[in-house]
Amino acid sequence: MKGLLEVCVDSVASAVSAYKGGADRLEFCSDLVIGGITPTLAMYDEVKKVAPIPVNVLIRPRFADFCYDEYEKQVILNEIKMFKDRGANGVVIGALLPNGELDVEFMKECVACADGIDVTLHRAFDVCKDPFKALEQAKEIGINTILTSGQQSNCVKGKDLIKQLVEKANGEIDILVGAGVDDTIIKQMYDDTKATSYHMSGKIIKQSDMIYRKENVPMGLDSLSEFEIYLTDEEKIRKAREVIDSI
Repeated sequence: MKGLLEVCVDSVASAVSAYKGGADRLEFCSDLVIGGITPTLAMYDEVKKVAPIPVNVLIRPRFADFCYDEYEKQVILNEIKMFKDRGANGVVIGALLPNGELDVEFMKECVACADGIDVTLHRAFDVCKDPFKALEQAKEIGINTILTSGQQSNCVKGKDLIKQLVEKANGEIDILVGAGVDDTIIKQMYDDTKATSYHMSGKIIKQSDMIYRKENVPMGLDSLSEFEIYLTDEEKIRKAREVIDSI
């Protein structure tokens, strides 16, 4: 089976780098620095112009947890339909109940709304209470892919669970390995888990072109510099592509 390389990008420039580096597919979002939220249609349209590969769109209305109120759920359903109608290859979604279980009834609505395009369950899976129960529920719902770090801060730490998930998935659902993925760990992760699909951002920090810099006036979180821009690096993607092709 050919290995899959999905690259998560939040800008048109990063989409170009991912495509040129050899990505099979993009996960497109906005504000990756906070875990990603739903991008705009205008940015999606530009990405489609410059990266002629499948694009899955993250549908996440806000930062923080994955327990959504009725207003947020309606936004999610509307956005799934919006990007489906715009020609997205798939959507990346996830919702939990307050008790930590998958919000199965709402996820069924989401899959029905996606109506035939690919559906990935994002890393809401990594903070659910019972990953094996959630895996079986995801299969039953009709989800195509689960993006996971093995319920750890990075995939290397979560490799034992990832191995079990790959085994229990039994080819019925794709286990997409994410968090900390780069060319240096893919071969070992494959040897340890037999996972063939990998998700990475390949990001580097680009310094702002601003010469005049007004310090100490944050536009968002105090911990984030206004003069650092995170971008996907084409060479990092190319190196990962080479490793995946070699296995």
